[in-house]
Amino acid sequence: MQTYGNPDVTYGWWAGNSGVTNRTGKFIAAHIAHTGLIAFWAGAFTLFELSRFDPSIPMGHQPLIALPHLAALGIGFDANGVVMGDTKPVVVIAIVHLILSMVYAGGGLLHSVLLPGDLQEADLEKARKFSLSWDDPDKLTFILGHHLIFFGVACIWFVEWAKWHGIYDPAIGAVRQVEYDLNLSHIWNHQVDFLTIDSLEDVLGGHAFLAFVEITGGAFHIATKQVGEYTKFKGKGLLSAEAVLSWSLAGIGWMAIIAAFWSATNTTVYPTEFFGEPLQLKFSISPYWVDTGDLPAGEYTNRAWLANVHYYFGFFFIQGHLWHALRALGFDFKRVTNAIGNIDNATVTLKD
Repeated sequence: MQTYGNPDVTYGWWAGNSGVTNRTGKFIAAHIAHTGLIAFWAGAFTLFELSRFDPSIPMGHQPLIALPHLAALGIGFDANGVVMGDTKPVVVIAIVHLILSMVYAGGGLLHSVLLPGDLQEADLEKARKFSLSWDDPDKLTFILGHHLIFFGVACIWFVEWAKWHGIYDPAIGAVRQVEYDLNLSHIWNHQVDFLTIDSLEDVLGGHAFLAFVEITGGAFHIATKQVGEYTKFKGKGLLSAEAVLSWSLAGIGWMAIIAAFWSATNTTVYPTEFFGEPLQLKFSISPYWVDTGDLPAGEYTNRAWLANVHYYFGFFFIQGHLWHALRALGFDFKRVTNAIGNIDNATVTLKD
């Protein structure tokens, strides 16, 4: 992190990143605690939405987020978005998330309070392998490899769920088992027309292919190190906590913007029964999406919430990426504030 030439810089309590920048144990504690917050939100919000769900109103026309996704996975609801039989599957999923949130909270406290703040000081050799050294590409590629494998396994879970349990297919208005179609030409072509995908087999085929790429890439990153000399071309002098943060923000920001466009228009992955009608893109100060269905004044579809919230989150993530990337490159933002503060004293000298 930039210190602007001050070797004894201190940060306020609100600058959370400063406390974990060079301490891997605290970094992991923050990660686990964040995961616990997400799991708690998922469980609590599912129960909250279930308590407010009105079966007499189309699900897509109610302010819901968790329930439509469960319905699209074939859990708890029929084709019209009405609860099937009882709500036990939905409640079970919510409770499991709440229990997991407590487990994650315990893990976060364990790493924060009892375990070493820096994994370099850990007793286990395996734990020390995951200590962060921001300018060490071998350490970073090793950790990246494990992340990629976890992402690949998550894709496999989704593919297997669709294969054995089934997911909702709006083309037939029912939950059905979907066997993925690993057609590489289709996958390649969908790079440019993925917003209009209308085949669940292609959706699952893309996830199966992505699982293979991520797991293979993860194994590669774990097994290999930098080939040849570590040069500026490979990031020497640029790799830092702030640089990695900027790339992470760029990745999640780009994904959020893609998700906004996809959720706004695609009715195969986001069925109209559960998310409402496709949206219309408009422009004002910035792009935004509006509902096209017949809704009461002041009411919005799930799709409108998803698309607009994802877009604006993505937009600000990209701004954060630019901010941290410039700082990682050494740009001193204090020069901007100093220049603005001294604008009244600025002079221009004309010479013959």
